[in-house]
Amino acid sequence: MSEGQWWFCLKHMRVEPDAGCPNKDRMGPYVSEQEASGALQRAAERNKAWDEADQDDD
Repeated sequence: MSEGQWWFCLKHMRVEPDAGCPNKDRMGPYVSEQEASGALQRAAERNKAWDEADQDDD
């Protein structure tokens, strides 16, 4: 496994190493390439949980 940080690029929709697009276009950093590849799925799951929690508060 490679050392360093990994990012998910929102502009190119792919995982990138530390040397990649500007951070404003990326999610991360993550400790592994595999963790970075699941960034969008984790964000969607968290958004859904927050939306459900907001509905419970109403």
